Amino acid sequence: MDRFRISEAAAARIAAIVAAENPDSALRVEVLAGGCNGFQYKFDLTREVAADDVVFERGGAKVIVDPASLDLLDGAELDFKDTLMGAYFAVGNPNATSSCGCGSSFSVD
Repeated sequence: MDRFRISEAAAARIAAIVAAENPDSALRVEVLAGGCNGFQYKFDLTREVAADDVVFERGGAKVIVDPASLDLLDGAELDFKDTLMGAYFAVGNPNATSSCGCGSSFSVD
């Protein structure tokens, strides 16, 4: 199993955002303490890649994940949803034992 996957929809959206913002950028995905379940996802555009960061690529889109976040994202997939309720990045995380209703925070055992 891949440590972290990027769906086709997420790759297309990241590529579109980066093309409009800054072609040298990538999407950083982090897991931070907080949220209503203990951990929350954070998404930012960045041009900075630390020596220990892991870079994942698909369809010209780059996603950067730091090692601590990758431990909590192991086996997860980044997706992009565009629904009547809004458009957003979503993480399908097999390590999450529970999550909030909006999917932006989660807990692990």
